[in-house]
Amino acid sequence: MHLNFGDIKRVVADELVDQLMADEDQYQEFTLWLMNEVASMESFPNLERQRNDRALHLERAYKAIADLRRFTAKYAAEQGERQKMREQFAHLRAAAEMRQGFSQALRELKAEFLAMQTSTNRQQRGRDFERFLHRLFRLFDLEPRLSYDLAHEQIDGALTFDTDDYIIEAKWWQEAVERKYVADLCEKIKDKGKNTLGLFISVSGFSRGARETYSTRTSFITLDGEDLFYILDQRIRLDEVLRHKKRHASETGSCFYPAREILASD
Repeated sequence: MHLNFGDIKRVVADELVDQLMADEDQYQEFTLWLMNEVASMESFPNLERQRNDRALHLERAYKAIADLRRFTAKYAAEQGERQKMREQFAHLRAAAEMRQGFSQALRELKAEFLAMQTSTNRQQRGRDFERFLHRLFRLFDLEPRLSYDLAHEQIDGALTFDTDDYIIEAKWWQEAVERKYVADLCEKIKDKGKNTLGLFISVSGFSRGARETYSTRTSFITLDGEDLFYILDQRIRLDEVLRHKKRHASETGSCFYPAREILASD
């Protein structure tokens, strides 16, 4: 922008306006700044010193500034609304990207889960399953902890959910888990804090005897392979499953509440 500041003020002002209008996109930010600066003026020393028509010039100046303030205030409000809309859009876009990443992570875990089903190395599958569960729980912000040893006992893992701590027993056996193995978990729970519950995960499910023994009074809830598939298939969220199962256990005393029944009841 080139201006001849040696010329009279009115000419310089006209040239400034013409150049700003000629390249509006380039100078938009500067134009808005200039308008706000002018609108903030509260006195006019040069006009105060005028001898001729001083009052008339001041009246026109104050009226022009008042008009400019109304315009800039309206524009600022519109800009504020546009900025608010941009922020909302950015938030929605970020949320959509997060959901997309979350769904992709579940799809990858599902593929891993299905691949483990074909494994013939039981020991390796057990180790892979432990790491799989840790990633799944971490995806749902359940603060998982991998297996650890205590005096005279071994814990497959732990997590925190809705202010409760859960100790985890996880099995991927060919056959359903029998009652005696479930009883072992109950013994571990007894020695923990009052807010400690159990989560027994058995891909092959639980025997009828195990389910019936803990159908009226339980300190743990269960997940089986079908539950995990429903979660990985994104038909229901893991945290929703756990919340429903815990409520069902509190209301009925039963450790067993399949995800398909949870979905059917909604």
